[in-house]
Amino acid sequence: MASHRKSRPSGTRVAGIRTPALATAALTSVALLSQTATAAPADDKPSLEEVEKKVGDLYRQAESATEKYNGAKEKTAKQREQVDTLLDDVAERTQKLNEAREELGSFAAAQYRSGAAAPDTATFLLADSPQDYFDQTQLMGRMTSRQKSAVDEYVTEQSATMKKRQEATESLQSLTETQSDLKTAKATVQTKLADARDLLSKLTAEEKARLAAIEKEKQEEATRKAAELARQQAAEQKAAQEAARQQESSAPSSSSTAVTDSSYATKAAKALAFARTQIGKPYVWGATGPESYDCSGLTQAAWNAAGISLPRTTYDQVNAGTTVSLSAAQPGDLVFFYDDVTHVGLYIGNGMMIHAPKPGAYVREESIYYDGESAIHSVVRPA
Repeated sequence: MASHRKSRPSGTRVAGIRTPALATAALTSVALLSQTATAAPADDKPSLEEVEKKVGDLYRQAESATEKYNGAKEKTAKQREQVDTLLDDVAERTQKLNEAREELGSFAAAQYRSGAAAPDTATFLLADSPQDYFDQTQLMGRMTSRQKSAVDEYVTEQSATMKKRQEATESLQSLTETQSDLKTAKATVQTKLADARDLLSKLTAEEKARLAAIEKEKQEEATRKAAELARQQAAEQKAAQEAARQQESSAPSSSSTAVTDSSYATKAAKALAFARTQIGKPYVWGATGPESYDCSGLTQAAWNAAGISLPRTTYDQVNAGTTVSLSAAQPGDLVFFYDDVTHVGLYIGNGMMIHAPKPGAYVREESIYYDGESAIHSVVRPA
């Protein structure tokens, strides 16, 4: 009879009880779901490399906003000075206009009392816009030369005062717009820096150690590339000196070139001497010294110590001299970084520079390749 019993496939339900195969599958599914749920948050966490890139991007964006802030701040100061000058001018001209009006009023009153002129004369002399009456030749003919001179002075002062008032109004409007730009740039800097700090604060101690190791590797690579540049520059300089010696007798103009180079080297030495005394001072966005600096604030202060006035921002400093090739860079030259020209350092030779790097860092000597070769934008020799 047993031979006629039908066998049941594994995993079927018998009297409401799940067989072992299905029970095992169910438990496995639950376990997998549990693992997936546990792992999901970890998948949302950025990798250390992503954090490093994001923080770097935020610092660069903050530096870009800093340069916009610097430009707006400088523009605001100039516009405020211009507005103050215009308002003082308007006040002086208004006083002169009032004095001219009073003189005309005295003439009109005297003529009216003596009956020497029609009542319209008083209206003319006391009007805000006497220019409209100039075509009335009969009326003008009845005036003395002194009265005519007074009218001319009044009209001239009135026209000039109106013009200055318009200039002051426009300057005030422009100043308000620039102050708004300043406020926006400041808020952007603060937001970007806060975001960067927030990302770094979420790293574990182990992740921070790994991040420091990655940064050290980048610095070592940057130093190696700086050494390569130093060798290249030394070789090119030696070749140039040899060529100069060979052509010395036939190229008397080379002496004037040497004087020019010597003059620049003297000024550059002063700029570098100043920059070296600032090493160790903190980077503070918008700062121009003497206790702290941002990147363009440092280069501006350094060259100012050498008697050369540089503009405030990187956007303007990059145009404040002659662009040279990287291989021809000399101590004192300005090295600019990134496509939007938002960072600058002072070249000291051998592929190294002095710069104010970023928030949380200090003025220091560092390879110009600190953020990779592609980050270098250009080299400029201040005029």
